[in-house]
Amino acid sequence: MAKDSFNWLIYKIHDSELQKAIKKYFKGHLLDIGCGIKPYKDLTKDFVQKHTGIDHSGTMHSKKEIDVFSDAYKIPFKENSFDSVLCTCVIEHLEEPQTALNEAFRLLKPGGIAIYTAPFIWHIHEEPRDFYRYSKYGFEYLSKKSGFEVVELIALSGFWVTFAQLLCYNLARFNRSIIRISRIMNVVYFIIQRTAYLLEKIDKTEKWTWCYLAVLKKPELK
Repeated sequence: MAKDSFNWLIYKIHDSELQKAIKKYFKGHLLDIGCGIKPYKDLTKDFVQKHTGIDHSGTMHSKKEIDVFSDAYKIPFKENSFDSVLCTCVIEHLEEPQTALNEAFRLLKPGGIAIYTAPFIWHIHEEPRDFYRYSKYGFEYLSKKSGFEVVELIALSGFWVTFAQLLCYNLARFNRSIIRISRIMNVVYFIIQRTAYLLEKIDKTEKWTWCYLAVLKKPELK
């Protein structure tokens, strides 16, 4: 998913909430699962001492920022190796999300924090590797089953933003190859997204969110 004129709003919201969580919770050695091009390297650099990114060899993204090639199910590090884990809009692309959460739990030190973002109402993307969508109850269930404590579980939007962004994505299908229409549509995209942003200040019906941000903690040793 790349930032463009038709989807700047979800990036603005997603990255703003992610920045708050990173500042509040991250430290030490960070494991970035499904890191791709490490889009959040600059966002994390002031809070962690080391940033290790893993991704699979068949990734659709550039491989220049990948430190270790691995899937999310059997990552080649010892247990309790990391202070922080980051996994942004990746878990919907994993065939075995429970196994992936179990592995993140294994790799975190006791007291360590994992931050995930996961879509709820969203279109198919990066197909055919697009398998699941997560309600807050479903993601909470999987997280607790892995042993995590759920510290925060935040809906990143309500109806208006979700509707506006899906509308813009759908409209974008028709004009990408027509430059004149594309220029006009950039204005249309801005108006739709800006209107949705303002409407959500008045009415944020979170059950219509496009995505959740979860802060998970591996319990301290007793």
